[in-house]
Amino acid sequence: MGNVDDGSTVTDFLPAERARGVTIQSAAISFHWPPLPEKSDHNPKTQKGGTPLLQPSSEEPHTISLIDTPGHADFTFEVVRSLRILDGAVCILDGVAGVEAQTEKVWYQAAQYKIPKIVYVNKLDRDGAAFGRTIREVASRLFVWPAICQVPWFKGGKGRFCGVGDVVNLRAFRWPEGGDGKAVETLSLDALPDDEAAFGEEIRRARVALIELLSEHDEEMVQIVLERDMNHMKISADDIISSLRRCVLNRNSNVVPIFAGASFRNIGVQPLLDAIVHLLPNPTEVPDPEVSVGRTEGTLSDLVSGRILTEAFEASTIPKSRKGLAKRPAMAVMSNLEACALAFKVVHDTRRGAVVYIRVYSGCIRKGTSLYNTNLQVFEPAQRLLKMYASNSVDIPYLDAGQIGAIPGLKYARTGDTLMSYIGANSKNGPPEPLNALQLRPIEVPPAVFFSSVESYNLGEEKSVKNALALMIREDPSLQLSEDEESGQTLLSGMGEFHLEIARDRLVNDLKAKATMGKIDISYREAILHPSTPETAFFDREIAGKRGRAGCTASVFPISETEDLESTLDDADFSFSEDGNRISVNLSSRADKLPFHLPYAILRIALKNGALSALSRGINYGFPIRNTHVSISLDPKTQIFDTDTTPAALSSAARLATKAALRNASAAGSAILEHVMHVTISTDEASLGAVVNDISSTRGGHIVSLDDEEAVESTLDRSGSREDLPAPIDLRKVYAPPDPFDPGFLSRGEEADGRLWVCGGGEGMMGGKGGGMVGGNRPRTITAKVPLKEMVGYLKHLRSLTRGRGTFVMTADRFEKVQGQRMKALVKELKGY
Repeated sequence: MGNVDDGSTVTDFLPAERARGVTIQSAAISFHWPPLPEKSDHNPKTQKGGTPLLQPSSEEPHTISLIDTPGHADFTFEVVRSLRILDGAVCILDGVAGVEAQTEKVWYQAAQYKIPKIVYVNKLDRDGAAFGRTIREVASRLFVWPAICQVPWFKGGKGRFCGVGDVVNLRAFRWPEGGDGKAVETLSLDALPDDEAAFGEEIRRARVALIELLSEHDEEMVQIVLERDMNHMKISADDIISSLRRCVLNRNSNVVPIFAGASFRNIGVQPLLDAIVHLLPNPTEVPDPEVSVGRTEGTLSDLVSGRILTEAFEASTIPKSRKGLAKRPAMAVMSNLEACALAFKVVHDTRRGAVVYIRVYSGCIRKGTSLYNTNLQVFEPAQRLLKMYASNSVDIPYLDAGQIGAIPGLKYARTGDTLMSYIGANSKNGPPEPLNALQLRPIEVPPAVFFSSVESYNLGEEKSVKNALALMIREDPSLQLSEDEESGQTLLSGMGEFHLEIARDRLVNDLKAKATMGKIDISYREAILHPSTPETAFFDREIAGKRGRAGCTASVFPISETEDLESTLDDADFSFSEDGNRISVNLSSRADKLPFHLPYAILRIALKNGALSALSRGINYGFPIRNTHVSISLDPKTQIFDTDTTPAALSSAARLATKAALRNASAAGSAILEHVMHVTISTDEASLGAVVNDISSTRGGHIVSLDDEEAVESTLDRSGSREDLPAPIDLRKVYAPPDPFDPGFLSRGEEADGRLWVCGGGEGMMGGKGGGMVGGNRPRTITAKVPLKEMVGYLKHLRSLTRGRGTFVMTADRFEKVQGQRMKALVKELKGY
């Protein structure tokens, strides 16, 4: 698999990834665990010289599809689209850094999809590693109960990290120093050397804590404990694994198994793979994927049973004479559905062209199958099917349900598209209606916050540059392309500075586009301050040789940034909210009196699109409009002109009327809004003062909180109400083994209810604030709200303030008005004088 330090990691195959030592894009690889037996292995249980090998606990090989995702905040979309199709996740923590700010963000993203998780504490061979402190941070910052399945083994109690104690099986694994990780010595607790007696006792204490924790969350474990006369050592490993599995697969449980190791030295890797096989779900054990057909929603099982199709047929307004379902029952239509899959990633390969990664959710996709894209309403042939091994691949004949694979050569498929194989599908119209509108749950694309201009060297290169940009956006939808109406510049938007930096490298170095990118800037919004009077506009123009006529009346009103758009929607015939704006449509007559060629559904989409087009550019400053309510009224008697009124004409009339209303409201002035970011900064004690002063004074931000608990609370409060959040974990009831190099460790004891606790290091040991670390190395967390403009280039500045130790992550919090001197400076920058 390679390693990061040498730049040889298999899943980090891009030149930029190997040069920078970070993961930039997600990569898929499939393997078997236990490994498939090789014919040359005469004695697979020993190495040369008779050194024992650690044998997998499962004898039957399992196929594991692994996706390595980036950890950098700028590439959060890579994480989101991978989480969308995964069945389980392994959260890898740095034993030195513990739970970092980005760890929390990814953890809660996984929680939104209710993905079962296990935790692996890595890098325990490094100076400063603290397994116990990390466990307490898992409890306090991730709001879960750590179920410790392994205890790290430090030679002699304070020596080098040499292995792990298996709490489940009551044994110890020791890896020889300098080995490749394949040879492992397995010892029973009774066979441990005399100087490791304390380690053996710690494993027994961990076993008691594990059983007690499982007893609180699994009723079957309670019965097993009673049958064993409360003797925690007599409970079998199989019973414990079964209980852990029930807790992990229970979406309402917050018990998370914890494992330990040092992957650079291959310590703990084999037991972790065993845990993946034993504890994480297989494709048949995950909840049914969400699907929709038109406006009818349900699960994949509902679709297969025919319920969704029947409801969609009944709710559809298409005449029955045009429906395949009018003649055939839903089950007959469903019997011809061969397979259903979701495209979750597109990669451009120099040899294969566009390679589309898919997850098959039902049925079987075979080589040569014609796939129907329900989003784009087009057919594409799957001429080849690939099983990916990072940048390498192997041709396969088919992909079964639950498998992840790739299809090269698809011209149109994008991230989030639903692909289906249907027997007897019409070559023009696809599967019968409404099945051709089948959609698996889409992948949401986060909004971009940074942008940079892109210019080709000359006009002759403009087309090739645009093609390269289109290819990049197909690969990464979190990159967005737009054009400035005044300057005509092409603008590329992304999630952050690093994201745009990588995009520039890919555009110029990989795709060989002859273009330059300007300096990184940020996106603002414009907001009206006063309501407008009603403005009526008529569109009357010939389009493609056909006359188009329509009229519309619009008014605009300012709304507050903190106003709940959904809860305050008015009583209009149709209301819609997007990007901080609200659009409402009122008809002066009933919808059933509309012309036959303009059904209500088409009419409202046309009016909505026209209003959104007008809101895309403000009057005074040219920024997209935000915090505005657009009220559109339409009188079919005077503003619809029979067949001359087409959806395109209505959309144009709505755009003209909304633009006129915005011009009326903006005459008295408008405000510029800027992104205010929620920033979480991790630094050491010695640099705390300098960082706080820089944020609050130099950058115009304000400090929300200091240290982990308060910061986590503030972060979570932005995501929803307190009722939606998991209950805080009582750290006094969390078992965590002592950290041997922790100078604050003093003693351990037992609560009255039998629970183990450790004490020492002040708040660091009990509350996780310092993690037992003292002096200038004590980790601190700062949570602040800072204008996005001030965060451009902040990473380099933070590293200079903290001697390279500081890191930060930020997420968009809200928009606020730019005021005072900052407003004057911004207007001067925009106008150029």
